[in-house]
Amino acid sequence: MAFAAFGGGGAGAAVAEPVALKRSWVAIGLLAPGLAYLALFFLAPLVSLVLTSLQIAPEGAGKGEYVQAFNWGNYAEAIASYWPHILRSFGYALIATLAALVIGYPIAYFIGVTARRWPMIQALALTLVIAPFFISFLLRTLAWKQLLGENSWIAQTLHGLGWLPSDQTIVGTPFSVIFGLTYNFLPFMVLPIYTSLERLDRRYLEAGSDLYASPATTFRKVTLPLSMAGVVSGTLLTFIPAAGDYINASQIYLGSPQTAMVGNVIDRTFLESQQYPIAAALSVLLMGIVLVIVAIYVRRSGTEELL
Repeated sequence: MAFAAFGGGGAGAAVAEPVALKRSWVAIGLLAPGLAYLALFFLAPLVSLVLTSLQIAPEGAGKGEYVQAFNWGNYAEAIASYWPHILRSFGYALIATLAALVIGYPIAYFIGVTARRWPMIQALALTLVIAPFFISFLLRTLAWKQLLGENSWIAQTLHGLGWLPSDQTIVGTPFSVIFGLTYNFLPFMVLPIYTSLERLDRRYLEAGSDLYASPATTFRKVTLPLSMAGVVSGTLLTFIPAAGDYINASQIYLGSPQTAMVGNVIDRTFLESQQYPIAAALSVLLMGIVLVIVAIYVRRSGTEELL
């Protein structure tokens, strides 16, 4: 009996080994297209970007002509020349993210919690949040340039009330850039928070009321902690693209040379002056700073599983 059991176990192990090997090959086959896509369209461009940031112009080279080297001085030059634009980019992105959170959380709460009893209203409100995605990002920004322009009814009203001096305009100011960032990325804040609040059990809120907690205390102790994953996701989805945005701060749209962000500098140094190493160095610096900020923020917020 012992011998049979031993033999049966060996046969079972022999059968299980090809099955496990077959499953591993199936898993590799399923992962291969995704890995190839990431290697081709993410890893390869990233390596090319880093290598470009280390290039140097040889003696007597023409405009846009560089050779491969390990010139780390490009990073020092990029920081020394464009540190105000870097600080401005993250400052604008931070203010826009906070503004989107203040505006977007009540909207998400209404859609995800308050409007549950009215499915039609909930669906309509959610549609209104998503509707801007059906219009081009550029067209939406250009529309706000017209609405905030010098001859628009908004500017004329502010001039008439004395809230805006007659010799000043709204477009081309930090306010207009931050406004554009907040408006364009507001849905990225609302949708993740709505997803978290939509799963919120209203009995928790009723329990807080039964225990004589004020609405503010219930929100601070119950609602906000349970929706923190959505808040973190929304702030990341808003802050990251806002920090690298160059449309809203462009002089063609809502910005001016005084409001240029690092994205505008990268665009100008790459396309106009063809300073490819400096543009690549700024891009790598932008990615590195964003990664550090995101890692610290996620860890401090206690939602490491989002990394």
